[in-house]
Amino acid sequence: MFTGLIQTLGKIKPVGKNSWQITCVGDNSKLMMTDLAYGDSVAVDGVCLTVEKKLDNGFIATISPETLRKTTLGQALTSNQYVNLETSLRVNSKVGGHFVMGHVDGIGQMISVIQTATSWEMEFVATDAIARYIVPKGSIAVNGISLTVAEYDQELCKFKIAVIPTTYTDTNLQYLTYGSWVNLEGDILGKYVERFLNIGKSTIPFKGNDSKNDIDSSFLNEHGYL
Repeated sequence: MFTGLIQTLGKIKPVGKNSWQITCVGDNSKLMMTDLAYGDSVAVDGVCLTVEKKLDNGFIATISPETLRKTTLGQALTSNQYVNLETSLRVNSKVGGHFVMGHVDGIGQMISVIQTATSWEMEFVATDAIARYIVPKGSIAVNGISLTVAEYDQELCKFKIAVIPTTYTDTNLQYLTYGSWVNLEGDILGKYVERFLNIGKSTIPFKGNDSKNDIDSSFLNEHGYL
């Protein structure tokens, strides 16, 4: 699990069959590498990878062909673009963003970027499978970055985010141009709510099998999920 707060940037290249080397290149790379160890999880542009070998300034990980097809990591390999890096959340760590699982739901595309006096307003289009988890003022991970949805057009599956200067300059958002593809992950809380609602009649007995204990929208609202 991650928080969506990027620690540094990196570069990725193949070093064998399904093995890839991720090299830290950002100013904060030493801080990230300090306690990185074999078996740790690292989000690479929002994709959870496992450290199989630690290097002086990076690590080796296995990326399956399916992951390359369904995320933008394959593009990062061919275009030599930067990737965002974040190590997994520690139990005693602060959660400054939101809970990011590192399981990308799909890819989206940036369709506009406008620099304002205080931020960069970026607009993306998503597929229906991802868009159903997007809500105004809710959280979404874009290339592993925890961001807040400023506006959402449900009909066109478009959403807009306002990126502060620190986030813009410390991540690979600064390198995106019109048509750039990005990894998207919806908020895990929304997925659980959807799952509960789709179950209909709950098979989980809270106090026996009384129908009044079924999980429905009223139950979720009462317990703070809606």
